[in-house]
Amino acid sequence: MSATLRFDSIGKVFPGVRALDGVSFDVNAGEVHGLMGENGAGKSTLLKILGGEYQPDSGRVLIDDNEVHFASAAASIASGIAVIHQELQYVPDLTVSENLLLGALPNRLGWVDKRAAKAHVRERLTAMGVDLDPNAKLRKLSIAQRQMVEICKALLRNARVIALDEPTSSLSHRETEVLFKLVRDLKADNRALIYISHRMDEIYELCDACTIFRDGRKIASHLALADVPRETLVQEMVGREISDIYDYRARPLGEVRFSVKNVLGDALSAPASFEVKRGEIVGFFGLVGAGRSELMHLVYGADKKKDGTITLDGQPIKVRSTGEAIRHGIVLCPEDRKEEGIVAMATVAENINISCRRHYLRGGLFLDGKKEAQTAERFIQLLKIKTPSRKQRIRFLSGGNQQKAILSRWLAEPDLKVVILDEPTRGIDVGAKHEIYNVIYQLAERGCAIVMISSELPEVLGVSDRIVVMRQGRIAGELPRDKASEQAVLSLALPQSDSVAEAA
Repeated sequence: MSATLRFDSIGKVFPGVRALDGVSFDVNAGEVHGLMGENGAGKSTLLKILGGEYQPDSGRVLIDDNEVHFASAAASIASGIAVIHQELQYVPDLTVSENLLLGALPNRLGWVDKRAAKAHVRERLTAMGVDLDPNAKLRKLSIAQRQMVEICKALLRNARVIALDEPTSSLSHRETEVLFKLVRDLKADNRALIYISHRMDEIYELCDACTIFRDGRKIASHLALADVPRETLVQEMVGREISDIYDYRARPLGEVRFSVKNVLGDALSAPASFEVKRGEIVGFFGLVGAGRSELMHLVYGADKKKDGTITLDGQPIKVRSTGEAIRHGIVLCPEDRKEEGIVAMATVAENINISCRRHYLRGGLFLDGKKEAQTAERFIQLLKIKTPSRKQRIRFLSGGNQQKAILSRWLAEPDLKVVILDEPTRGIDVGAKHEIYNVIYQLAERGCAIVMISSELPEVLGVSDRIVVMRQGRIAGELPRDKASEQAVLSLALPQSDSVAEAA
């Protein structure tokens, strides 16, 4: 039986970068085919070729043994293909129903029939087991809810070939379970699915086969994934063995460096207090909507707090804006790198230097371009950012390399005291995660107070010295490293009616 989808010697070159080099593999109907590889390995580029955003420079794409050419995303969609990209693509000021039916909205006499659109979307969402309000504007939804809208958009098209790029990177446990059921239902309906994830558990749970990418090349295809050890996949992805991805390093802790007392804001249901010592890594865990990011936005001055005090090195400080926070040595790497982290049209160098360039002014008026170039090159090398040059626009980098550039921005600050990392490894491969954890440990060893928000419980347990758990807009409790387990953390994070059953 011939494959539903075949990539035959696909090649793609960008200025200074060979993104894909002779990639070939098949995806069969009724199969979930995993794609794994480090950030920048070429996975997302391949999906953009499949989705009609890019055209290959060499090779062929075949569907049912017929060669296809997609000059646009519309042409790909018309051929029965749906691609869900890692960087979400939605219209923020339209409603859920309008986003889901964009390009296919029902109409009457040339006018959009909003009532019919809402009814159709509500019926389909209910059938899929997805809890979303068709009338809600995307701008008002959480990142996790926006991710579900993107997933549902593809499913509503009844596509024969569906590709998902890091679909669970922002989803809660319950939303992930809904997605997994949808994927299994699609497989049973004889669809051909491509599934990209850096989460090894997901790949083994969902995928029948798997192809490994490294530096734009196919390293291996495993047609019976269940028989392949995890260590083999990791070594194929990164070209080396990584025995312990977290590689936790204990260190002496100093006095309290950063203290938050009774901070309250619109998104919190109770005043929040916590403290972080010099050299300490405090992990914040909670379900989506627990209030972790919202609390940090209050602390960082991104949102206005109603009450509370912040103390740095024993001295009360005012943090009324993000600029004040940065001047105090407090920095934040945001969860949503696309909306809040990068300046998409600027270069990698400009994104790295955007904060610290105030230190590179000559006479208070002129930028020292040489120092900026040196800073950019230093961090490109230090964090192994894959880019053809510092002058490349950052929007052309993979998500993981964009994240490294954002982290570099704050590492370039000369007097860091507090580093807040909100989902620092979201959508990042195992090798890059290992590198970022090492940077976090180095910052802690320098005496920085580290706050790390993560929705990945193994990550919180693996990296943190202490774990603070939030639930429904308040701090539910905290656990030292030696008392923290998955069950103990989940019992604090889950609503009390669910905690015993789900933690078990």
